[in-house]
Amino acid sequence: MAKPKDDLTARRRARRERREAGGDAVTAIPQLPWSQPRRPFPPVDLIAADQVEAIHQASLNVLEEIGMQILLPEGRAMLEKAGALVDGEMVRIGRDIVEASIGSAPEEFTWHARNPDHSLRVGGPWIMFTPVGGPPNCSDLDNGRRPGTLADGENFLKFCQYFNIVHMAGQGVDAIDVHASIRHLRIGHARATLTDKVGFASSTGRHRLYDGIEMARIARGVGEDQLLDEPSVMTVVNTNSPLKLDGPMTMGIIEMARMGQVCCVTPFTLAGAMAPVTMAGALVEQNAEALAGLTLHQLARPGAPFIYGGFTSNVDMKSGAPAFGTPEYMKACLVGGQLARRYRLPYRTSNTNAANAVDAQAAYESVFSLWGAIMGGGNLIAHGAGWMEGGLVASYEKFIVDIELLQTVAEFLNPLDTSDAALGLDAMREVGPGGHFFGAQHTLERYTSAFYAPLISDWRNFEQWQAAGSPTAEKKANKLWKQVLDEYEEPPMDPAIRDAFDSFIARRIEEGGQPTDF
Repeated sequence: MAKPKDDLTARRRARRERREAGGDAVTAIPQLPWSQPRRPFPPVDLIAADQVEAIHQASLNVLEEIGMQILLPEGRAMLEKAGALVDGEMVRIGRDIVEASIGSAPEEFTWHARNPDHSLRVGGPWIMFTPVGGPPNCSDLDNGRRPGTLADGENFLKFCQYFNIVHMAGQGVDAIDVHASIRHLRIGHARATLTDKVGFASSTGRHRLYDGIEMARIARGVGEDQLLDEPSVMTVVNTNSPLKLDGPMTMGIIEMARMGQVCCVTPFTLAGAMAPVTMAGALVEQNAEALAGLTLHQLARPGAPFIYGGFTSNVDMKSGAPAFGTPEYMKACLVGGQLARRYRLPYRTSNTNAANAVDAQAAYESVFSLWGAIMGGGNLIAHGAGWMEGGLVASYEKFIVDIELLQTVAEFLNPLDTSDAALGLDAMREVGPGGHFFGAQHTLERYTSAFYAPLISDWRNFEQWQAAGSPTAEKKANKLWKQVLDEYEEPPMDPAIRDAFDSFIARRIEEGGQPTDF
């Protein structure tokens, strides 16, 4: 629902006072209009088709000969019924069972938001950027590194709603100050009311998952039958690499399929730690685990929407810590995309870094990660804004810096205009040899929108930059996120839907949410 009028008046008064104070003038934050980027060129194939097939066949060998440890009895029973060999918790899945699931899930589908204007296409050439999600900690220049709170999570949700280049509502950081039994309800309430974009449901418990699906249904104002046919919420299932699926994650795969919602299975295969030290071996393990998830998912409901997730990187062999934005990570992004296309599935990858501060390392590792994701054909670019410390921290300043990166990529993906007017022959005739184009009519008609307008990059010369106080990227980002929170306005929600949503949340909190204390 809209903010109360007195709150809006107070925020506008504060902005006016800052402008009148001088020296800290507040100008509109330049951002691109809402749109979903579309890759205009084919993704890069790093390896040949026969090498992709070698990884595929090796993955089938892993599932058939070694198998997956699956902790949920229901999951083992479903696979056994399909012909898999079950020995205790170990399940060896024949290649014929796996091959039967390939081609069953849709290659492209629509993901429905409560605001239809924010619904998304998933797969094909379409790209979506999602925010950092799930770190236990957050940080900013004013308050430092600290455990995340519900208030911090709400701030990140406001960022998601404010910036058009962020296509999904994510809480950014976990709300450690809220008891785990009802945390998903508090975050879910914030997500559905502070944003109107597509959202997320956690698979870390059956009640959490059902609550997440029901919150998406109520927020959209649709019935159960319509929800079944219109994917409206996504969960991410991380395998317990190597070659293991725990109970909640297996449950998430099965139930999301049955409910017709989006399931993204993403193995976390770090070469040298949870996967073989060679990148080829790590990719075989990633692929085997993803195919096991796909098989279970399509057995639960053929044709349910599924996203192939890749998250293969390497570790620092000196410390054992995860490394991101590395050459190995970029190669894994490219090959992961080739494997997803082989199975005709949408592809999830990520914008990552392992930096501990919003510094040059954070920037260049993110650029390399993002470039690997885009050139690899990524459809869902997870952790697109705000990720730090290998996923342990959601950073306020890094979120803003990443918005700059995402907008730059989106502008790069826009097709080049080669119309007669864009070719500029009249301008060249007007200026002639040795002149300049600043005052040409062609320029005057276009100068306000001719080029990408950055949020962070400072293109002034040294003297102008120094006179302005020598602003650095992280300090500019610090000012910008505060301006975003100052300008944010809550999207409208139908009062009847809001009442139903609030009633559901209140009832589920009263019932205890997800049992955690035994």
